[in-house]
Amino acid sequence: MTPMFNLPGCVVELLDAPTASLLLPSGASREEWEAVRRQGIGGSDVAAILGLGGGKYTSPRHVFEAKHGRPVPVDSEAAEIGTEIEGFVAGLFSKRSGLAIATPPGTLVHNEHDWMLANVDRYVLDDAGQVVAPLEIKNRSEYQIDDWQEGVPDAAALQTHWYLAVGGWSHAYVAALVGGNKLRFHRLERDEEMIGYLVDYCGKWYQRHVVEGFPPPADGYEATTNLLAKLWSVKPEDVAEVDLAKAKELRARRADIKEREKAVADELRTVENEMRLLTGAAEIAKANGKPAWTWKQNGNFAPAQFAKAEPELAAKYTHMVPALDVERLKEEQPEKYAEYRARRLVVPTKEI
Repeated sequence: MTPMFNLPGCVVELLDAPTASLLLPSGASREEWEAVRRQGIGGSDVAAILGLGGGKYTSPRHVFEAKHGRPVPVDSEAAEIGTEIEGFVAGLFSKRSGLAIATPPGTLVHNEHDWMLANVDRYVLDDAGQVVAPLEIKNRSEYQIDDWQEGVPDAAALQTHWYLAVGGWSHAYVAALVGGNKLRFHRLERDEEMIGYLVDYCGKWYQRHVVEGFPPPADGYEATTNLLAKLWSVKPEDVAEVDLAKAKELRARRADIKEREKAVADELRTVENEMRLLTGAAEIAKANGKPAWTWKQNGNFAPAQFAKAEPELAAKYTHMVPALDVERLKEEQPEKYAEYRARRLVVPTKEI
């Protein structure tokens, strides 16, 4: 039967993925979807596994915890907005590109590797209504507009290549709504070398960390730091006994890095101060007629300094605002206060 297309909410009736089958229909429950997702690697996992998950948001540790059924904190508002506008972006892509689209039937699984999963946002159809490519949809900040001008950024490209790996298509499309009012879309051709690398790397990662259950090693991503701070319910005053040699090694490495960090910070400050001296009272420094750097008065406002120097103006522009009484919360609800208190790693300078 020929599928309908370009109708809001319609679901394509033909799978038409050369190397994949339907594993779970789109009408399945959230619980079923989450259970299936834990069984393999999906497109949204790939960039995180490779360390390209944005640094602040996802990391290999996020994927590991999620695959083992442990709750991982997510930005629910961002996810909700992304889901809500997906249909709008898809329709805008179809209008601008002239390509027909349809909603996929559900979760796909590779015919030979049952751990390779894909949840494609939309299908792109040919004139006969046959599926020819997947469409990946993104909602991105205005600050990322330059990343989308000439092509698809790395993380989105990896995710899309994963869908090509699972489904077997020759090409794909990626559409991004940038800053809420700019549509950018690009066609991606199938790259066999890239797909081979992704399948090999993610396959080994899946076997080691999901099937065998070994946690991934510590990494330097901010997302991992944030996750580890929320991963456990803290047991006050409990003691974790660690190996003495390992503790000394980690402390020595940390001390060395902190020293180098200070030296680099001083060196960076020296270079930037020289740039400030060359700029003087100007806001823009040019070299051979082209902007080299700027030193504009657009940084943070100094309220304490302003209030001291301009007390009358400060009084005029001071107003009362609601504030959370943290001290009272701490006294009356100590357990809730502790639940939302951040963890801080402190390393004493005294040797062990």
